[in-house]
Amino acid sequence: MTRSTPRYRQPAEWAPHDSVWLAWPSHADLWQEALPDARAAFIALARGIADLDESGAARGEHLEVLVLDAENEALAAEALAGLPVRLHRIPFGDIWMRDIAPLFVHAADGSLAAARFGFNGWGGKYVLPYDEQVSARVADASRLPTITYDYILEGGSVEVDGEGAILTSEQCLLNPNRNPTMDREAIERALCEALGGTKVLWVSEGLLHDHTDGHIDTIARFVAPGVVAVMEPVDDEDPNAVVMHRLIAELEAQTDAAGRRLRVARIPSPGTVLDEDGEVMPASHLNFYIANTTVIVPTYGTETAAAAVAAVGALFPTRRAIGVDARAILEGGGAFHCISQQQPSAGPPR
Repeated sequence: MTRSTPRYRQPAEWAPHDSVWLAWPSHADLWQEALPDARAAFIALARGIADLDESGAARGEHLEVLVLDAENEALAAEALAGLPVRLHRIPFGDIWMRDIAPLFVHAADGSLAAARFGFNGWGGKYVLPYDEQVSARVADASRLPTITYDYILEGGSVEVDGEGAILTSEQCLLNPNRNPTMDREAIERALCEALGGTKVLWVSEGLLHDHTDGHIDTIARFVAPGVVAVMEPVDDEDPNAVVMHRLIAELEAQTDAAGRRLRVARIPSPGTVLDEDGEVMPASHLNFYIANTTVIVPTYGTETAAAAVAAVGALFPTRRAIGVDARAILEGGGAFHCISQQQPSAGPPR
């Protein structure tokens, strides 16, 4: 469905950033024995985003990091010493900033604003103290104008190309546990108004055992206008082989807002990644974060890790692809895109 020119527009993730919003892993009751490894992965992500040169100067973007209290502030300050970081004493339920922070958008004059949406714990599955308030507090800390929308939207459920196309999944945004009074047309209208889209592209469903109900940032990512990266199963034993083949077919049949047939770039899947109980986890090499000078690619100790990092790197020739072990973060439910939220630089007037 096409829409008229909107007031605000979310730029593509590969557009320049001023900073990135993160949250220091803190809750021992949630992370348990995985907390040290989750912190190690967080530190590696932060270092990759900042991208220090040989002199110690940052080539990448600044880090805006939420901390729970004085104890965690001290731990984060020590762990991130030497990086361009600012710590914010803002309470949060857990570190999934993609979904609990605001989305930053450009106004028509190119200035920035913070777009805030409702949050209900991924359809009521994980309702944690303070998460619902993070977007307001981050918006205040950013000192940007705020736009507030009264419907539920998680940042990981939408992908934009910056040229009018918005990509999402039916499994998530048509799920009655999010906005039961909104049909497909109403959701398309709301997305286009908030994110600056003129066309919404839909895929059907996401990975097995994904508690987000098919967030798009684990299954299909815009990497350039008209180009979408997806995963390709390593073999027929891949637990998500059927899902991946369906996604490829669905995307290859669609056109973007400019009328271009989508080009689908294929990244090898990590294959089977199991938790400690032997259950398949929704591991995805697509949950990468596109920083100013690097792309941080989650890996899971599988044979495809090096090939996946190289394949993602080939899609971003002006950036350095860095593979970082994300198994501890995945134990909590996601990877690096899930725990980050970029704040873009101001853009030119439209």
